[in-house]
Amino acid sequence: MIAGPILTAAEMVAAEEAAMADGISVGELMERAGREVADIAWRMAGVSETLILCGPGNNGGDGYVVARLLAERGSDVRVAALADPKTEVAKEARAKWDGPVEPIAGAKGASLVIDALFGTGLVRPLSGSLAKTLIDHVESATHSVAVDLPSGIETDSGALLSPVPKFDATVALGALKPAHLLQPSVRYLGRVVLGDIGIASESDLNVVSRPNLTPPSPEDHKYSRGYVLVAGGAMAGAASLTADAAIRGGAGYVALAGPDHPEGPLALVYRLAADPRTLGDMLADERIDVAVAGPGLGLTGKAEARLDQVLDSGRRLVLDADALTLIAQGGVERLHELSTVPILTPHHGEFVRLFGEGEGSKVERARDAAQRANAVIVYKGSDTVIAAPDGRAAIAARAPTWLATAGTGDVLTGIMAARYAQNGDPFEAACEAVWLHGEAGRRAGAFLIADDLLNILPRALASYL
Repeated sequence: MIAGPILTAAEMVAAEEAAMADGISVGELMERAGREVADIAWRMAGVSETLILCGPGNNGGDGYVVARLLAERGSDVRVAALADPKTEVAKEARAKWDGPVEPIAGAKGASLVIDALFGTGLVRPLSGSLAKTLIDHVESATHSVAVDLPSGIETDSGALLSPVPKFDATVALGALKPAHLLQPSVRYLGRVVLGDIGIASESDLNVVSRPNLTPPSPEDHKYSRGYVLVAGGAMAGAASLTADAAIRGGAGYVALAGPDHPEGPLALVYRLAADPRTLGDMLADERIDVAVAGPGLGLTGKAEARLDQVLDSGRRLVLDADALTLIAQGGVERLHELSTVPILTPHHGEFVRLFGEGEGSKVERARDAAQRANAVIVYKGSDTVIAAPDGRAAIAARAPTWLATAGTGDVLTGIMAARYAQNGDPFEAACEAVWLHGEAGRRAGAFLIADDLLNILPRALASYL
């Protein structure tokens, strides 16, 4: 998946208007868009019987340009139009196409089908008959391409406004849109290719990109590389996974403070702390960079007391799992009292307990939560969204679905703590950790378990130094 800025439908319109103000005509933008789609379709299918489905707007205009360019390369191209073009630039593109145009209703299929019906900006569902026609053509084709987005997908949320077929490829024109990375839309896009149409785009929403890691300097020592303290609790295994991941994620010194002594690497420092007051004494160590609470913590009164000590420690914090449930019971407003910006890593159920269902896209809900909690929110899932209180946000591209297994979230928390201990920026640390966690999952492959990530993680980090 391409890294870079992600534009909403409104931001894309603004970017196009800015390009036109700089002297690029809307007709030239359409030509560039059509050329990008034609090139992708040509590389995919070569000379093919081609059916291009065109809508009445500028997305349909792109389709007429594609038709002309593919016909010039020798393909047998037919255009099936939903209606006559309505915009001036689409009318001009239609006029340059001298091939057949037939109604969509009753159009026969082809080996290559290109969807240029609506794309970006759609706000209402397709009619039942049109959605079925699109599905039938795409499913019967050998190859299929969507122009910007498959018709029937809402640009900013990734919601399915109407049934959508699965495409082989989608050409994102000018910039990625949220729907290119959010569920459920992403599963219908096939391979996403960024089509460069010469538009400058900037956004405070970006794709989580490859981290820029640096090796330790000759002057570094174990404490300068980051000291992470993990507050364990009722489930020793979860906390141990987190502590182990923090070590392998680059921290120089990691201590696990808990009532039990689980199995783990000899490099991990175990400090038994069944008495909550003992944990408080450990948290007073000024060398600690990041404290972690949640994995394996439990939901008892003793667990709540341990969490209170972590929250009152003044350390940078990563909070996950049971810590999130306990915080939800008292309200996220307490986090505003912290002297540092914590990282919270909720899955969907934990997110709802903390912030409610909310409204808008996953990105909008994560941003709202980040402001409400004054925290960096890592809203986990196959489309993980990371949001900071200052408005920065990022979406992780297509995490391996094999990560949906017990303990992998504990590993992510440990990596995040290590990164936060080293770079001090909770948003950047969260983005780096999500990337590395996904990369370890890709390398581990099918049927992975959380422990597999621990063995692979050091190699994943080393490859980005």
